[in-house]
Amino acid sequence: MASVLAPTRTPSSADKVISVSPLLERASYLSSEDQTRLVDAFRFADAAHLGQSRQSGEPYISHPIAVAEVCTQWRLDADALIAALLHDTVEDCGVTQTQIAKQFGSTVAMLVEGLTKLDKVSFSNREEAQAENFRKMLLSMADDVRVILIKLADRLHNMRTLSSTSAVKRTRVARETLDIYAPIAHRLGLNEIFREFEDLCFDGLYPRRSAVLQKALKAARGNRKEIVGRIRTQICEQLPHFGINAEVSGRTKSLYSVYLKMKEKHLSFAEVLDIYGFRVCVSSIPECYIALGALHALFKPVPGKFKDYIALPKSNGYQSLHTVVVGPLGTPLEFQIRTHQMHQMAEAGVAAHWLYKEHAASATPLQRKAHEWMQSLLSVQSRDPKDFLDHIKIDLFPDVIYVFTPTGEIRELPKGSTPVDFAYMVHTDVGNRCTGATINNEVKPLDTELRNGDLVRVVTQPTATPHPGWLGFVRTARARSQIRYNLKTSTRERAVAFGRRLLDSALKALGSPGVDDPSLNWSQFFHEIPANDRDGLLEAIGLGHLLANVAARRLLPSPGSGDGDTRPRARRLTPAAERALQLSMEHLTAQHDLGITVNGSEGTAVQYAPCCHPIAGDTSWGYMRGGAGLLIHRASCGYARRQRPKDPNRWADIIWGDPIYRTFETHLNIDVKDSPGALAKVAGAISASEANIIDLTIERRGGGFSTLKVVLEVRGRVHLADVLRRVRLTASVNRAVRLLRHSLKGSSRLTAGNRHSVDE
Repeated sequence: MASVLAPTRTPSSADKVISVSPLLERASYLSSEDQTRLVDAFRFADAAHLGQSRQSGEPYISHPIAVAEVCTQWRLDADALIAALLHDTVEDCGVTQTQIAKQFGSTVAMLVEGLTKLDKVSFSNREEAQAENFRKMLLSMADDVRVILIKLADRLHNMRTLSSTSAVKRTRVARETLDIYAPIAHRLGLNEIFREFEDLCFDGLYPRRSAVLQKALKAARGNRKEIVGRIRTQICEQLPHFGINAEVSGRTKSLYSVYLKMKEKHLSFAEVLDIYGFRVCVSSIPECYIALGALHALFKPVPGKFKDYIALPKSNGYQSLHTVVVGPLGTPLEFQIRTHQMHQMAEAGVAAHWLYKEHAASATPLQRKAHEWMQSLLSVQSRDPKDFLDHIKIDLFPDVIYVFTPTGEIRELPKGSTPVDFAYMVHTDVGNRCTGATINNEVKPLDTELRNGDLVRVVTQPTATPHPGWLGFVRTARARSQIRYNLKTSTRERAVAFGRRLLDSALKALGSPGVDDPSLNWSQFFHEIPANDRDGLLEAIGLGHLLANVAARRLLPSPGSGDGDTRPRARRLTPAAERALQLSMEHLTAQHDLGITVNGSEGTAVQYAPCCHPIAGDTSWGYMRGGAGLLIHRASCGYARRQRPKDPNRWADIIWGDPIYRTFETHLNIDVKDSPGALAKVAGAISASEANIIDLTIERRGGGFSTLKVVLEVRGRVHLADVLRRVRLTASVNRAVRLLRHSLKGSSRLTAGNRHSVDE
């Protein structure tokens, strides 16, 4: 039956006889019925790949056979092994999912679908294609861990045969494997495959360094063989005295880990002393701690080098005691102490007890933890390709810290995490409403790096929203993606609301009741612009992509048109008439003294020029920038005065709303007498007026005077006047003025041409 469904190809000289017998021997744990299905799958794949060969010259079928053999190490079931044999048939041979489902069942078809790349889809660049492939793989992996296990086996065999490819491909595949697949293997607890990935990638990226280091490592093993044997004998003799029956084995650090240590600590190979370690496997958890005491009685422990991953398992479920002791000749030795079950989990990870969706009820806590991590990757599925890959790379790094919630719960976070990361781990709403945090009962900035054992309490406010600056220090993919999503959503909502106000004012200037006028030609206008709904149009206006006065003229029906004629007037105007109408509209706007009302709630849709720092109450003008929203300048700003006549359509008067929902940055120069406590008095006066000092620098002028250059946050001109009044009444203050214009190069430093001020 397989030969009927599988595509037929003409054999070539590259085709050799490949036997399925070695695979069947490795899969001897399967039932006879499943082994028959496996043979059928081999024949199907063999026929599908007939005539194809790998770059090494071997028949292509040798690759899926090798992938399936790797999967047998984890004792995966028949469906997984069949999917491993068929994983390239859809991508390379034109086999359909329907054929696979009909021949081998829907489960196999689902696994193959999760493994199939999206080569038939058109992408703008390689990065986008790579991101989409990872998205698909992770989506499937979250439902069934067998997808990622087969994928890792596939990548492992590709890495083992990487030498037959070009140097460019070798470097690209090795880098991709080191950045993505190796960390995934580590995160899932597949330590054996993780270490092999690292060494193979090291050889692919730096073949010469790898060869030299491999030679040195082999020589070192020979030189230290006698010492290692003596240490192992000592341990085996010591443990029975403590009632411990243990298996003791030596292990060598991976080539890549030795290289990283040399690179990070600037050491030569001879200076890397701890290239050899020991593993002690016992029967129970209490025996782990007894064995630890026995080793510390035999060798002197190195302070600060003990880690208890039994009480606090790693995020991938890894459990073990780690300690470093001083061995013979003063060389450090690393010991790992664990139970046999822990060792099985450490080497095979989730593959040791892989979890199907239907078996979730019987899952162990560690299995659930691994499954929850895979599910958490879905939180970044909808991001753009570059952000997606960055998030995945960030989330895969294994270094973690453990912090406590106010109720005493332990939460695990990546090393370098901040209170914002903690807040988003607790709940998305807690992160979105976060305004501050206390760490160990002390108020700390939100960008403070958390440490092991910290007690973290998050302060929230119902009206708070994420700040764009958080993206500069958050560590977790979850926090980063939620912040971006919230900022994008809130920015659009504010832009829509602001665009509605702009359009409403423009329509009223033309005699219309406003945006609720039922005669407006919304649907007709959508054919002329990229937006296809009202919110899209209003967002475009709010962000400056489309001028409100232009949109208003397009939306209004032609004068005298009946119900059957709702074509926009602009379609019948000549360029000269269009210009005349534009001038008429400008005159009408000025006549009605209409402007743009701003109240500080517009978010990024409205920004404030750094050259003059306008505040609420200033006579101000707004400039509509295409795609960047409204930029407000003070009317006294020289730049605004020069630019407004050049493009008057994009400029409008600013009307300040009441109330104002934000604070504004302004700059003061305060001349003071040099006397003890002068700075404290000025700061006290500013604080008493409830203004916030952002920056303060002191400029010595000589003659017993100094100038304080202060950057403040105020609510508006009335608030600023109160600040100046209090400061001027302070002893030692000679003069206090607000700067009229500010340098774009620094908030508190003025260029020679900008030393103008005005006494407010």
